[in-house]
Amino acid sequence: MKKKIYVIGVGLIGGSFAIDMRKLFPKSTIIGIDKSEIHLQKALELKLIDETSELLKINNPDIIVISVPVKSILNILPIVLKSVNNNSLVIDFGSTKKSICQIVKEHPNRQNFLATHPIAGTELSGPAAAHEGLFEGKNIIICDKDKTDKSILELGLKIFNLMKMKIGYMDSDSHDKHIAYVSHLSHISSFMLGKTVMDEEKNEKNIFDMAGSGFESTVRLAKSSPEMWTDILEDNKKNIIKSLDDYIENLAYINSLIKKDRFDEVESQLKSTNYIKTILKGIN
Repeated sequence: MKKKIYVIGVGLIGGSFAIDMRKLFPKSTIIGIDKSEIHLQKALELKLIDETSELLKINNPDIIVISVPVKSILNILPIVLKSVNNNSLVIDFGSTKKSICQIVKEHPNRQNFLATHPIAGTELSGPAAAHEGLFEGKNIIICDKDKTDKSILELGLKIFNLMKMKIGYMDSDSHDKHIAYVSHLSHISSFMLGKTVMDEEKNEKNIFDMAGSGFESTVRLAKSSPEMWTDILEDNKKNIIKSLDDYIENLAYINSLIKKDRFDEVESQLKSTNYIKTILKGIN
């Protein structure tokens, strides 16, 4: 089936989506839009996209996917929705959902928009990081689905099923509350662990000589895009502050137990938390 597909943001997520869409709809034309000319040229070179365009030149689209930082989505989405026809599907891949859904709540073409959050990605960024199968087996959360036209929703679901994603549903408010704990908090922790170690270890060689796989895996997320994560932290500020307060309370508690030599209680806390491996095993 031939489709006209626009990918706004041709980095890791958008570029990987383009690769998979080309496999699903091989006769389609994939058009890239990005504020970075370097990214666009790289995406062309890698054949992620067939041609480039601009936001205000979107014409008769079948599918538009928006994969840019949250603050940019808030600016772009209302404009993009003006360019749709009756059957166009507009998807966003933002890491927060409430403000994005809110900004187009009264838009006349709201029914063309499907709010999603694919729980996929790596610490890498840019078109060169894009690869086939990034979304396979990954969760995708669809928010406020009742606001999307049923036939347009069905197209979105068809795409995600063909990509072998695990589909879940949630209202946008609940999404932002829960994602603050299971995603945003882990990224903040990774950045701050990296900062804490670098502040202490002025001689970088010591870090590399002593760092094991545990440290490496924990700080891996600190290699993520600072621009993207600053946007997320600002947009989901209320929920992130709550998750941080809870996290800091737990850190302070374990710190106090260690200071007081209450290691039986330390072990008890670690054992109770160790149960998380059972929970995660069940999810995966």
